[in-house]
Amino acid sequence: MPLVSTKQMLLDAQKGNYAVGAFNVENMEMVQAVIAAANELRAPVILQTTPSTIKYAGVDYYYGLVKAAAQNTAVPAAIHLDHGSSFELALQALRAGYTSIMIDGSHEPFEDNIRITGKVAEACAPLGIPVEAELGKVGGKEDDLDGGEGKGFTDPFEAKEFVAQTKVNSLAVAIGTAHGVYKGEPRLDLDRLERIRKEVDIPLVLHGASGLADEVVIESIKRGICKVNFATELRIAYSNGVKETLKDNPEVIDPKKFGALGREYVKAVVMEKMKICGCIYRI
Repeated sequence: MPLVSTKQMLLDAQKGNYAVGAFNVENMEMVQAVIAAANELRAPVILQTTPSTIKYAGVDYYYGLVKAAAQNTAVPAAIHLDHGSSFELALQALRAGYTSIMIDGSHEPFEDNIRITGKVAEACAPLGIPVEAELGKVGGKEDDLDGGEGKGFTDPFEAKEFVAQTKVNSLAVAIGTAHGVYKGEPRLDLDRLERIRKEVDIPLVLHGASGLADEVVIESIKRGICKVNFATELRIAYSNGVKETLKDNPEVIDPKKFGALGREYVKAVVMEKMKICGCIYRI
């Protein structure tokens, strides 16, 4: 199936009270793992790349990998720019063929975030490509993403104004999650999430879900989350496959050997997360 946009995918999730899993991919094996999991569980899926991943290989390489994988499956798959760091990068991904774009102006003052986000949304609209934005600051640090201490939670009334002015299609909210590995048990402000949902009618996105308890993710979906991002746990799974292969057989020199086990481990994690999101057997 050709790549699709995330617009209808997330609207369907919002209507059906489930979330679509969005998985950060770093190489061919991770792309294959995510697509294989989606195909086996008949789930819509989003594959995404961060600015640092794009810096490593370029938008064309990742677009080509995801496009090739998606063509061999019957489930809807989208390729998404995660945490787009500039207008220029957003346009680069758009021109490459990405079917969903995030612009992250959350580190800027409110009015500047509105300005840069609105500019990207305006550029993507003629092509029908949906735009995700972020309001508030998701904590933690992963790749080049540094959310600090995560104290800048999303204000529900600012969210309403932000969406009205920017005309974005989905909104990532800060309610206590963090990128990377959690230090201690995270406490999400789910009441805040519920208040945001009452003010904002577009799909809401949860970043920093790796490491959250399953019941917390499920409850956040009940309260309005329609897209859940996973990155760290996929990296850990792939790395564990590589380490295990080399530990058991240190003489291995064929990358396909350890890549295959890494792929297997990533697929297992993705399937687990899809089940938690409730997006399985939707196709």
